[in-house]
Amino acid sequence: MALRKVVVRGDEILSKRCREVSEVTGRIKETLDDMVDTMREELGVGLAAPQVGIMRRMFVAEPEPGRVYYMINPEIYFEEGSEEDYEACLSVPGLIGIVERPQKIKIRALDRDGVEHDYEFEGFDARVMCHENDHLNGVLYTDKAHDIRPAEAPSEEE
Repeated sequence: MALRKVVVRGDEILSKRCREVSEVTGRIKETLDDMVDTMREELGVGLAAPQVGIMRRMFVAEPEPGRVYYMINPEIYFEEGSEEDYEACLSVPGLIGIVERPQKIKIRALDRDGVEHDYEFEGFDARVMCHENDHLNGVLYTDKAHDIRPAEAPSEEE
């Protein structure tokens, strides 16, 4: 496995919509494994393919240690509720911002082996999945956020 270079804001790849994965090949699996290693090395909880320069509809997420999700061609087909919270992003280093996200989602995706699953997520897990899924559509959290500031600065509300 290899660590990949994380693309940062300003690179046009982060503003483009990704193409679907047509077949889950050995190369796709290897890329997903590299993405998990990179995400962990960078201390992230999710990483989407365009963040490592690959224009394919896939991301990995680990909302808590040891619970890894591989999402290929994900589709969020249900959203419920709304909540705001702070987010950060490996592609936008040093900043945080408040983003409104659904409190609960249902998402359908292929896993690392190409098997389709339906998942249901709430709270932080739903936030992570929505954040990573946005990357596949060329959307950064900063496109939706308010109170964007350096991570160490006090918020406007404090």
